[in-house]
Amino acid sequence: MVSTCDFFFPLVDDPYTQGQIGCCNVLSDMYALGVVDVDNVLMILAVTQKMESDMRDISTRKMIQGFNDKCKEAETECTGGQTVFNQAPIIGGTAMSCCFEHEYIRPVKAVAGDVLVLTKPIGTQVAVNLNEWRQKEDKTNWNKSLAVITPEEVQVGYDMAVEGMTRLNRNGAILMHKYEAHACTDVTGFGILGHADNLAQNQEASVDFEITCLPVIDHMSKLNTLFPHFKLYVGYGAETSGGLLVALPLEKAEAFIRDIQELDGKPAWIVGRVVPALNPEKNAARIIINEESGNPDIINVTL
Repeated sequence: MVSTCDFFFPLVDDPYTQGQIGCCNVLSDMYALGVVDVDNVLMILAVTQKMESDMRDISTRKMIQGFNDKCKEAETECTGGQTVFNQAPIIGGTAMSCCFEHEYIRPVKAVAGDVLVLTKPIGTQVAVNLNEWRQKEDKTNWNKSLAVITPEEVQVGYDMAVEGMTRLNRNGAILMHKYEAHACTDVTGFGILGHADNLAQNQEASVDFEITCLPVIDHMSKLNTLFPHFKLYVGYGAETSGGLLVALPLEKAEAFIRDIQELDGKPAWIVGRVVPALNPEKNAARIIINEESGNPDIINVTL
């Protein structure tokens, strides 16, 4: 039995989209284990007490609809769950699947010589915060942002973030089996380096993960200097419903990337490598810094 549980507060404007993101985020942990077919999903839902009843009913219904529609896209079904009242809305759930050993991939088999492939760009936290700032009465952060980014660029970044967060990682899970992936994690709240470090520490071999470049949503890297608390360049920027970070053999990586682009219509990237551990006592992950710029190499991901 493979199961996972996740939920969070709204981070986009549209409740239907938020429901979709909530579902994708729940299922992503399953896909990171190569579980393609999820047997059942239970919804965790908190209904806000701070909206007027008609607005609350509409937004709650739309969140449920978005969640259920994404379950159908994933070829699974939400069969129940738990609903409570709360100050703010919450959406998420529990996903479960009963698997044979060959139907999932234990995330422990990475070996030196493997490469790391990422299936979605990072920067969702920056994008959704910018979108929130432009709507707040307090324009301090918004006005500060306009020194380096235009409102049109903010919209582009937000749209890209929403597209990524509402895209299932299921095709990545399918391809992990096809191309014999050795380990995988999805990139969410602990950022790309946080999740890479956790994955590295759980490998059976004595290996480290080196991240050599960071694919970032268009324009979002412009905010790094102004708002270092996002921790984007150091790899700890929180992501929501992020991509899969997959360790697989070098000779299979390009085919994996080609196939996922054909299936999802979006790119993936080789972002790192698996190398012998510097400290035999403890595996670790690190970001390789460009000596000239003092920052990691950035891939600006456009529409």
